[in-house]
Amino acid sequence: MAQPSPNTIAGVPLFAGLNRRALERIANSFKERRYAAGSSVSSEGQSGAGFFIIAEGTGKVAVGGEERGSLGPGDYFGEIALIDEGVRSATITAETDMTCYGLTPWEFRPIVESDSSVAWKLLQALAQKVRAAEQRG
Repeated sequence: MAQPSPNTIAGVPLFAGLNRRALERIANSFKERRYAAGSSVSSEGQSGAGFFIIAEGTGKVAVGGEERGSLGPGDYFGEIALIDEGVRSATITAETDMTCYGLTPWEFRPIVESDSSVAWKLLQALAQKVRAAEQRG
């Protein structure tokens, strides 16, 4: 099963600026996941344990049944699920066949616990997300 390269991981804002060792450890924790066009990648209101980076294909984002945008290669979603195993806040549906890399909280937690720079990057990314949500209203 393929995994993303450390360079792919470094391109995700959540992990940008981490040292090579941390990037390699994170990259090795991801698992490849494939979704056929039309299939659900994640469902709003359902439990979701995982963070995803899209490697190939495109997906639609919907909240409350209303389409909110699309995602493509290099985009990511589910970062809150790395900390909180709560329900998904959006539905992601594969528009085309999609290949994603997925990371579960139980794979990520040991990395965060052993490397405070990873924990700090995660806190910064989540703070930015909260700030952006507050500014939108």
